[in-house]
Amino acid sequence: MNSLKKNKILFVCMGNICRSPSAEAVFTGLVKDKGLAGKFEIDSAGTGGWHAGQPADKRMQKHAVKRGYNLTSIARQFNPEYDFDHFDMIIAMDDNNVAALQSLARNGHDVKKIHKMTDYSIEWRYTEVPDPYYGGDEGFELVLDLLEDACEGLLDKIKPNE
Repeated sequence: MNSLKKNKILFVCMGNICRSPSAEAVFTGLVKDKGLAGKFEIDSAGTGGWHAGQPADKRMQKHAVKRGYNLTSIARQFNPEYDFDHFDMIIAMDDNNVAALQSLARNGHDVKKIHKMTDYSIEWRYTEVPDPYYGGDEGFELVLDLLEDACEGLLDKIKPNE
């Protein structure tokens, strides 16, 4: 019976238009490539609601497409009542978003679901996935480099629990 249970993962950044939709697309692509797509439910959200209803940042989309990722998600704000109950893991892109999620947590069970993306990095030694919004092309490429690495590490960490 347990083999039917999906691993439900939510990626979170501030506005849900750069980092978290990219993490959603990278992880979705990874599990699809490994034949594990049916075992996962993957989504993304932002701790802020400024961009709710909008597609991913055009610059982020441009860089993602070059690597074969299609950022199709529409930005939404994190919903503590739904998201803490629905998702198994809530993975934030940086310390500020970890803190924001912890402040929204209703109990210790919620807090245990919160993780930081770079905790799963294999090769890169960044402590956060930096926000590329106010930078140039290299910032968007760095985000994708970090996410590809950390998503591999995340999948390696989850697979033994299946």
